[in-house]
Amino acid sequence: MPTPESSMPLKAPAAAAAGGPSAGAPAGSGTARGHRSTLLAPKPLFWAMLALGLGGFAIGTVEFATMGLLKEIERGLAISTPQAGQLISAYALGVVVGAPLLAAIGARLPRKALVLGLMAFYAVANLSSFVAADYGAMLVSRFAAGLPHGAYFGTAAVIAASLVAPTKRGWAIATVMSGLTIANVLGVPAATWLGQSLGWRLLFVVTAAIALACVAMVARFVPYEPPHPEASIRRELSALRRGQLWLALAVGVVGFGGFFATYTYIAHTMTSIAGLPEALMPVVVALYGLGMVVGNMAGGRLADRSVMGTIYWALAAVAGVMVLYGLAAPVWPLALLMVFVVGGSGSILIPALQARLLDSAPGAATLATSLSHSALNVANALGAFLGGVVIAAGWGFVAPAYVGAGLAVLGLGIALLSGALERRRAR
Repeated sequence: MPTPESSMPLKAPAAAAAGGPSAGAPAGSGTARGHRSTLLAPKPLFWAMLALGLGGFAIGTVEFATMGLLKEIERGLAISTPQAGQLISAYALGVVVGAPLLAAIGARLPRKALVLGLMAFYAVANLSSFVAADYGAMLVSRFAAGLPHGAYFGTAAVIAASLVAPTKRGWAIATVMSGLTIANVLGVPAATWLGQSLGWRLLFVVTAAIALACVAMVARFVPYEPPHPEASIRRELSALRRGQLWLALAVGVVGFGGFFATYTYIAHTMTSIAGLPEALMPVVVALYGLGMVVGNMAGGRLADRSVMGTIYWALAAVAGVMVLYGLAAPVWPLALLMVFVVGGSGSILIPALQARLLDSAPGAATLATSLSHSALNVANALGAFLGGVVIAAGWGFVAPAYVGAGLAVLGLGIALLSGALERRRAR
């Protein structure tokens, strides 16, 4: 595995002043080639991380609150439930298409400029959803809003990792991703209530305002770094020839597919199996989101100790948790506890997967980390589809949990294969 220094080169201030490479920089590393990152003191680092995390908060709020406001959107646009569901699919398709496309196109831009452009575009796209007069316009605007999603998270993760020592890389990635997880606890319930009370279109105005606040904060607090002198679209796309990159993405698609197989139908499981009233679904969503916050930050710390070890244990934990969730579902107190654990176990994997992608594609970090969000959206579609298959087959709303366990085990198998191939190559 490439060392963290080779993927995310950092410099000591003294080396920078001298214009030479940092002490201990490996030969051929980014530092040795003259590309240096900026270590920040605690206070500036806090504000930079907050600025980058705010973008994730905006993205997470509108992505998940839209699902909670589908009934209101149906009535407002006079469309059917399947048509409303296609708005979610259009956004997901935008993520899958936009993540590699925008990351590659922006390869020669300074990463700060790329983040600013992506979040400004996100604000405009959501404002276009606010003014969309009919279903067709709304469909196009939601696809457009999805385009910068993955590239933003990928670029923000690379920036965050460059602001800290290599031993804190996982923590930095998790901190950026915490904007997305905190949105599930605070932003989504608040935006859903606001949309139900004052009109669903207000969701997109609020999201655009948060996105513009992110633009202002990134411009103020995130340090500028010139682009890598060798950066190019071809260099970024060359990462696609690396087998380990595709194995890491496969781990994300299959492993997280198990997670989404369960989460997609969690409301049905809680009401039909656990017997909870629909009025308590905001509590269920908040518990899940709180679990994601805890799991994400724990996953960042664990990834700093061992990236592959965290991936192995996280996937094994997801498999076990899905089985326990299925068994506990009929007993509502245990079911609520397991909702929290499901959220936590799945999100532990996120920082480690991002770090693994960084290691798998040195020289194309932005594209690699952006692709992880394409993988997550494919995982979402895969998990929801397979969960729906077993429900349609008459196996009940608990069955997706066991599908999730099976997918997690399969993802673990892919991860073990990746590790074995890497060890063999290192011999």
